[in-house]
Amino acid sequence: MRSLFWRILGTLWLALILVAGLSILLGRALNQDAWILSHHPSLEGLAERLVHSYEENGPHKTQHYLEKFRHRERIDVQMLNDTGQPVIDGTFPPRAAAFEARQDNPRRLPWRRLTQEFTSPTSGDSYLLIYRIPYPELDAWHRGSLLQPISALGIALVVLTLFSLALALSITRPLDRLRRAVHDLGQTSYQQDSLSRLARRRDELGVLASDFNRMGQRLQGLIGSQRQLLRDVSHELRSPLARLRIALALAERAGPEQREALWPRLGQECDRLEALISEILALARLDAEPGARHPIALRPMLDKLREDARLLAPEQDVRIHCNGETQLNGWPDMLERALDNLLRNALRFNPPGQPVEVEVKERDGSLRIQVRDHGPGVAPEHLSQLGEPFFRAPNQSAAGHGLGLAIARRAVERHGGTLKLDNHPESGFIATLELPLSPEA
Repeated sequence: MRSLFWRILGTLWLALILVAGLSILLGRALNQDAWILSHHPSLEGLAERLVHSYEENGPHKTQHYLEKFRHRERIDVQMLNDTGQPVIDGTFPPRAAAFEARQDNPRRLPWRRLTQEFTSPTSGDSYLLIYRIPYPELDAWHRGSLLQPISALGIALVVLTLFSLALALSITRPLDRLRRAVHDLGQTSYQQDSLSRLARRRDELGVLASDFNRMGQRLQGLIGSQRQLLRDVSHELRSPLARLRIALALAERAGPEQREALWPRLGQECDRLEALISEILALARLDAEPGARHPIALRPMLDKLREDARLLAPEQDVRIHCNGETQLNGWPDMLERALDNLLRNALRFNPPGQPVEVEVKERDGSLRIQVRDHGPGVAPEHLSQLGEPFFRAPNQSAAGHGLGLAIARRAVERHGGTLKLDNHPESGFIATLELPLSPEA
C-alpha cells in the first residue's frame, strides 16, 4: 500500500533536504576561491593580461599597470615566478605583509587572500599570482552577483511548488469527492459507484473510500428497510383498525343481545392491536443504544423459557442440552426475547409427541445455540425472506405478525452474532444462533 502518510512525510523531507542542500552548496560556492576567481569581474582574465604584459613590456610597465589597477579596483596583487621570487614589486605594502605574517588565523585579516597559478602559453613559464581583496569590497560584489544563486533557488522553489501542488491535489480532490458523496448521502441520492474509482487507490484515502462505500450501502439499505417497515406497519395496523371499526359500527346498530356478543370480538381485536404495537416497539428498541453488557448465565435463562413454554403449550416437550457453566457477555433481556421468540415459533409448528430440542455448544471462541422443531418446515424459496419484518411464509400466514424472527435476528446481530434459519436435513425447522463469547464482540 502506498501510504499517504509516507508520501507527505517524504515530500516534506525532500523539500527540507533540497533547500538545506542548496543553501549549503550556494554558501560554499560563493566562498570558493575558484568561484571568486572565475566570476569576479576585476579578476576575470587578469592573470593572462599580467603575464602577457610582463613578458612583452617588462616589469616596469607591468608594475605601472598594477598600480593603476590597485587604485581603480582596490585589490592588491603580487606576482611570483616558479621559484617563489617576486618578478615585480606588486602593490601589497610591506607593512601589510608583515602584519599578515604575524596572524595565525587568516580569518582575522581584513582582506581575503586568493592564489592563482598561470602558465604562459608563449614561454611555458609558470607564475603564481596572489590577490588580496578587502572583505567590504568582496561582500559588495557578493550582493551584486546573486542572480545565478537566486535563479537556482527560484528553480528549487518552482520544483517544490509543483511537488506541493501535486501532493495537495492528491489529497484535496479525493476529499472533495468524499464531501460530495456525503452530501449525496444526506440527500438520499447516493450512488454506490460514485467512489469506485477513488476506492481503487492503494493508500489511506482509498481505504476510506472503500469504507465509506460500504457505509453508504449499509445506510441506503437501512433507509430502504425503514421505509419498507413503515409501509408494512401501516398495512398491518390498517387491518385490525378496520375490523375494530366494523365491529363498532355493528355494535351501534345491534340490539342488546347482539351487542353483548360483539364485545368479545372487540376485546380480541384490541388485544391483537396491542400485541402488534408491542412487537413493533420491541423491534424499534433494538436499534437504540442498549447500554453496557452484562454476564449472562445461559442455562438458567433456558430453564426459565422452558417453564414459560409449559404454560403456553403443556403438551409440548422442550429438551435442553446445555452446560450449566456456559456464559457470555451481552444484554440479558434482548437475548431472552430472541430465544423466547424462536422457542415460541418452534412450539407453534412442532407436532405433539415430538420434542423441541435446544442445544448449546462452545467452539472456536463462539457459542452456538440451535432450536429445532419437527414441524413441516418452510419452502426453500421462502427461506431467504425469513427474518424480514412482517414476512410470513404461506404455511405460517395464520400465525403471528411476522415480527418474531425479525426481532430475534436483530437481537443476535446487536450481540455481534448471526442467525441462520433453515430446514433440518432430517425433518422440521432449525434456527442456529452464532454468538461471540468475547466481550469486545
